[in-house]
Amino acid sequence: MTTNDLTIDMETLRQWLEQGRPVTILDVRPAEERVEWAIPGSIHIDAYHALKAGDPHALASVELPGAAPVVTICGAGKTSLIAAQQLQARGVRARSLKGGMQAWSLAWNDAEVPVPGSAARVIQVRRTGKGCLSYLIGAEGAAAVIDPSLHPDVYRDLAQRHGWQITHVLETHLHADHLSRARALAEQSGAMLLLPAGHRVAAPFTALADGQTIAVGAAQLIVLHTPGHTPESSCYLLDGAALFTGDTLFLAAVGRPDLHTSTAGAREQAQALYHSLQRVLHLDPNILALPGHTSEPVAFNGQPVAASLGEVGARLALLREPEATFVDTILARIPPTPPNHEQIIAFNEAGELPTGDPTALEAGANRCAVA
Repeated sequence: MTTNDLTIDMETLRQWLEQGRPVTILDVRPAEERVEWAIPGSIHIDAYHALKAGDPHALASVELPGAAPVVTICGAGKTSLIAAQQLQARGVRARSLKGGMQAWSLAWNDAEVPVPGSAARVIQVRRTGKGCLSYLIGAEGAAAVIDPSLHPDVYRDLAQRHGWQITHVLETHLHADHLSRARALAEQSGAMLLLPAGHRVAAPFTALADGQTIAVGAAQLIVLHTPGHTPESSCYLLDGAALFTGDTLFLAAVGRPDLHTSTAGAREQAQALYHSLQRVLHLDPNILALPGHTSEPVAFNGQPVAASLGEVGARLALLREPEATFVDTILARIPPTPPNHEQIIAFNEAGELPTGDPTALEAGANRCAVA
């Protein structure tokens, strides 16, 4: 039996889940790795070390539901290959996910976001393998993409499916957890590359100022400069009905203020974040908040990750604290930095993508939020 007979690639598994095809996903990683990120609906057995040690009974206790094919996963696809071999020896239809969770970091699904009062249709593109959320906004044949984190073909194919031409590509800020595909998407689509005004990005772009309006067909995006997560961070208000909040505000957390700055700089950015959040929360509470990340893998369920600003404000008690308390609390809760964030920032500042497979550089949870 060849290795190809024992493996399945990320795109095939992604399509199976998108189609609702029966499959059992068996995660054999250590528990501390699984808690960082997992595939929605997967089951877990902490068998990694036993499998590596060659224990033929490493999976003896696992109970597999039904007769659906099994896909085993680990970090990089090596130990899960041993798991697939053991299961096949028991007569189970099993394959290992090629490249493991590292390859899965590029998996995605999408959901349409109802936005009453807007002239646009909004598609939320969820990089479920990493928690990045990007958006395709279409109206009257034109389209804009916000915070593209996947290969440009994903957005171009989705736009073509809806009969839209991508005319604008926007970023909410300079990312630290994933490589930006904005410049590549803009170049391949012939679209304008629009970034918040700042001096960090070396590649050519059109700078956006606070209060500026971008027309996408009959729809309008208004720029709200919301510094704090980064100095240039901005949100985009769609037709007064939905707010793309980037990493400024999540549904149950706020953006961390400490990346790529000093201790003193983190405090200054936390203070700026407080005022930016107050500005956002003084908008109409019925406006839909559409964040740039989620802290959990997104299921293939077609349900958008969204909530009203009123719901988010009620959920986050920290937003009702005085500025000094907010700042001290945020700085005391800073999580570990995203893996390889300095290298990712350097590529994004240059407006470039690395050659070859980017998954090793981007692997791991996004860690951009403070709850």
